[in-house]
Amino acid sequence: MTKQIGIVGVSPEGASLCYQQLFRHAAVMLEPHMHPTVCVHNIPLAQYVDAVRRDDWRQVANLLRDSAQRLAAIGAEFCFTPDNAVQHAVQLAEASSTIPWLKMTNAVAERIATDNRKTIGVIGTKYVTSGSAYQTDLGVKGIKLVRPSSEDSEMLDRIIFDELVFGIVREESRIEILDTINRLKDKGCEGVILGCSEAPLIVTEETCDLPIYNASDIMAEQAIRYAITDNE
Repeated sequence: MTKQIGIVGVSPEGASLCYQQLFRHAAVMLEPHMHPTVCVHNIPLAQYVDAVRRDDWRQVANLLRDSAQRLAAIGAEFCFTPDNAVQHAVQLAEASSTIPWLKMTNAVAERIATDNRKTIGVIGTKYVTSGSAYQTDLGVKGIKLVRPSSEDSEMLDRIIFDELVFGIVREESRIEILDTINRLKDKGCEGVILGCSEAPLIVTEETCDLPIYNASDIMAEQAIRYAITDNE
């Protein structure tokens, strides 16, 4: 039996994509139809957005911890959140959690280091592109993080909050985001982190000129690996 997985949802659209990603990795790594048990809990996104905008990371951690406790109560043996903007609060949430947390930024940094990339770009909301969500984990591994320009960051933030979190995909927005990635390439980036759990709706390996590191998909794969540890 695999360990029961808990997903702490923040953006519903992002959490649902990650749920699919988990089972796609399970289909490859486990016996046919031996799907892991997965439970999901979310608190309204507005509560997270309000806390982040107030720079109240303790409240963000409280929200994450509340979901983790509810997941543990129904059998989850570990948990993670696929949401990039709240990764800064994961350590705070884990401090008094009854189940282990997996941290997405660690998993992404490990994957990039394994590929020997030294300069990497990132797209996401302003909380990701202007914050330190990835900078620490990448910096420890000697990887330089390149951020979009302030204009591009504003554009990304608008598209994510006005469109992608609702599952809306516009071709005009796809072009704008791919143009942003091309500008990161021009700055010497060897790849780009999709630091937004909804980004796979609009950026794919087929359409992007840089290798992509889909953060939530990388996290989903690590979660399956963790779930089968000591159970093989």
